[in-house]
Amino acid sequence: MEAQIKELLLANSNEIFGQLIPEKLIQFQKTRKDVEGDLTLVVFPFVKMLRTKPQEVGEKIGAFVCEKIEAIDSYNLVGGFLNFSLGHEYYWSALNELVQKGTYGIHPKQSKSQLMVEFSSPNTNKPLHLGHLRNIFLGHSVSRILEAVGHDVIKTQIINDRGIHICKSMLAWQKFAPTDAKGERETPKSTNMKGDKFVGKYYVIFDQKLREEAASLLAEWAKGDFDGLDRDTRAEVEKLLKAKAGKTSEESKGIDAKLLEHAKPLTDLMQEAKEMLVKWEAKDPQTYLLWSTMNSWVYEGFDVTYKNMGTEFDKLYYESDTFIIGKDLVLQGLKSGLFFKKEDGSIWVDLTDEGLDEKLLLRSDGTAVYMTQDMGTAQVRFEDFPKLDGITYTVGNEQDYHFKVLFLILQKLGFDWAKNCQHLSYGMVDLPTGKMKSREGTVVDADDLIDEVVSKAKAATMDRGHIEGMTENEVDALCHQIGLGGLKYYLLKVDPKKRMLFNPEESIELNGNTGPFIQYTHARIQSILRKESVEKMDQLPTDLLENERELIKQLQLMPEVIDEAAAAQSPALIANATYELVKEFNAFYQNVPIFKEDDSAKKVARLLVCKAVGNTIKTNMYLLGIEVPNRM
Repeated sequence: MEAQIKELLLANSNEIFGQLIPEKLIQFQKTRKDVEGDLTLVVFPFVKMLRTKPQEVGEKIGAFVCEKIEAIDSYNLVGGFLNFSLGHEYYWSALNELVQKGTYGIHPKQSKSQLMVEFSSPNTNKPLHLGHLRNIFLGHSVSRILEAVGHDVIKTQIINDRGIHICKSMLAWQKFAPTDAKGERETPKSTNMKGDKFVGKYYVIFDQKLREEAASLLAEWAKGDFDGLDRDTRAEVEKLLKAKAGKTSEESKGIDAKLLEHAKPLTDLMQEAKEMLVKWEAKDPQTYLLWSTMNSWVYEGFDVTYKNMGTEFDKLYYESDTFIIGKDLVLQGLKSGLFFKKEDGSIWVDLTDEGLDEKLLLRSDGTAVYMTQDMGTAQVRFEDFPKLDGITYTVGNEQDYHFKVLFLILQKLGFDWAKNCQHLSYGMVDLPTGKMKSREGTVVDADDLIDEVVSKAKAATMDRGHIEGMTENEVDALCHQIGLGGLKYYLLKVDPKKRMLFNPEESIELNGNTGPFIQYTHARIQSILRKESVEKMDQLPTDLLENERELIKQLQLMPEVIDEAAAAQSPALIANATYELVKEFNAFYQNVPIFKEDDSAKKVARLLVCKAVGNTIKTNMYLLGIEVPNRM
């Protein structure tokens, strides 16, 4: 209707205003709830142009539009806002059209440019955890939303399969894994443990052993033995020890943490890990075999988790491949004078002129850092996909600075496509007990969390009943839909940029802004339609109830919501619009009779309302990566 009014005003501008008007003057906004009307035109731009009063120009526009567009019943002016009221025929006709379209708001496939969305991108030294879940659900949903508006989307991840953190798990298994009678170390198979969890266990063990060794160094420093420390480190340690003197253990926690960070790099264990990394980059056969074996255990574990959560990728990249290309880029930049080398042999880029700082690109021992591999990965991706128009990196907001630097370096290297790269920055997920720490083993494991919410969903479902006639497998499948749907919705309904507190109990509640509440409404609608389903209205009802009007209005807004969600890369917009739609539907269901309605035209119309809402819920929840049951 907005487009129709705009076209009418532009075509008849001389008759209405006495002059041609630019399209930008025609501005609409949502009608205030305390004002009668369905559509609001802002009058102020015309007032300024015509140098007249809002009432005068508003009346002129309102009368003309009402006369020319039959669907508009009336209008009213409130200040500089012209509010149009649409007749019931318009809404019922619009509903008919919505149902015929089926997936309303979805653009033709691949009608827009090719985009890549990177998400998950785990390290191969630990299993996926709660923080990964927000990342994965967000990236997967954004991929589907971008596809919905017509983009050709490539879902990808970069497997962080190399680096000092990977060597820590490798070294810990090599040094501390128990052996059997044959002298063979334990494995995921021998312990009946999922591969990613098994390797993650040794990452935690490394940190435990590192802390023990560092504690020994701290004890020596406390006695005044600083053997092996360089002058600057010793001065800092002595300063910290002096500041600690006389303080209680509680008061000195912060100082102890700083001392520990000075001690860790000096331990024999950390030195061994660094040596292992150098060997790996030199492709030492024994080190490479250990690395590939342990990584294969992790990949098997990841595949199980991804399948369980309904996530898939179109293309995988591995840091072990792309870091080499990144190193070549760094050396090219050094040769061209874009980068510089310090006395210790490390290579840096100076970004102080751009308001940033100096950034390390290659360590003094020649090993790569995260920035190195990200540079290489970006180049390979654009080579692999020549039509690629941009990349979205789904990564937590603690990496905001990293991506600002990455995109700037790529632009300095002459890659024009770098301007089309963006960071989908999201807030961390906290627990009631505080922040998670992988190396200390305080994370919430993704598999355990999914199992927990599914188990809670099953208990709640069994308590409620309504599963008569369902087999045990069907009940299990339903509970998995409810539990996983609740978990995904809970993590997606919050604006990605906001930090959030996760509560698994709330995620599966059947009331409020939750996934199960929306799923239940979809199941209720399918129950209605199983009794009697219709395809369209052959006869329009003679009136329109307020509940019906509001539902159709909300349905009409969904294409705009999907477009906005794609532009903002925010599934939260779709989640919350769906919740508002479901709330309105439940009010309609409670207050408006369907099968008890004697007027056949009204009955058919109300069944079509149910169908349109059901279709929209299913479409929107699909965009969030959530399945909706037909029975619940």
